Amino acid sequence: MNQPFYNVDVFAETKYAGNQLAVFLPAGDRSTAEMQQIAKEINFSETTFITSLQPEAGGYPVRIFTPMQELPFAGHPTLGTAFILQQKVIQQAVETVILNLAVGQIPVQILYEDCLPDVLWMKQNPPVFGKKITPEAIAPVLGLETTDIDLRFPIQEVSTGIPFIIMPLKTLEALQRIQVKSDRLPALLDPLEAKMIFCFCPDVRHPANHFSARMFAHALGIPEDPATGSANGCFAGYLAHYEYLGTPIVTARVEQGYEMGRPSLILLKAEKTEARIEVSVGGKVILVAQGEFV
Repeated sequence: MNQPFYNVDVFAETKYAGNQLAVFLPAGDRSTAEMQQIAKEINFSETTFITSLQPEAGGYPVRIFTPMQELPFAGHPTLGTAFILQQKVIQQAVETVILNLAVGQIPVQILYEDCLPDVLWMKQNPPVFGKKITPEAIAPVLGLETTDIDLRFPIQEVSTGIPFIIMPLKTLEALQRIQVKSDRLPALLDPLEAKMIFCFCPDVRHPANHFSARMFAHALGIPEDPATGSANGCFAGYLAHYEYLGTPIVTARVEQGYEMGRPSLILLKAEKTEARIEVSVGGKVILVAQGEFV
């Protein structure tokens, strides 16, 4: 079967930046094993499959795969797939595209400029805060010293659908110095729900931005990710919960991917109320290629 697909760069300000994503339109009945093989063949951080062009309960069913396994949720695949649904399936300017993912329905708001999608925003599930990790347990795994860590705030598991370890560092120099010791990862991660590590600092390369970040996911076959929407959603919730910026309301711009040569810009919004923390993650999507799998 010939199956159409599109390659997009997500959280990218220009082509060939941000995080790559392949989005497949439906063609016949691909088995889960075939989808996993295709994702491994493409070897991007994630590949998505729109399994039906007919909305179900108002949303389009979508499955997300890394090269090694299926995920219940991921950020840049959500934005990139919503972009392709609007451009290639719906083909008109709609305010919201809803994706039916394993974690539930995720709405994506699309803001337009000159009739074309400009910034896409996804509302993530409220963050859930898990175990805290000691600096002594994690610093050697990343090739860091405990003095590199900002001890004013915890190192903690946070999930908005998929869990990450959120780790605050003091400087960009420390962030750039990270070298993951993969042989030490099992001892750190086996007792935890989170298998991915998101490190951040308040130093930036561009004055309009607020944070620099890196994300490591060796357990998913992704040594480093250039732009991670799901992790940044957890990060936004973390910033609001601990009032890192001095307020429970967060509006921030995050740099990621520079160490990989794929500069990315992720936009964050969050607000903590007595009832819950609302989290949204946004960015731009650029179409770079299209073709068919045979």
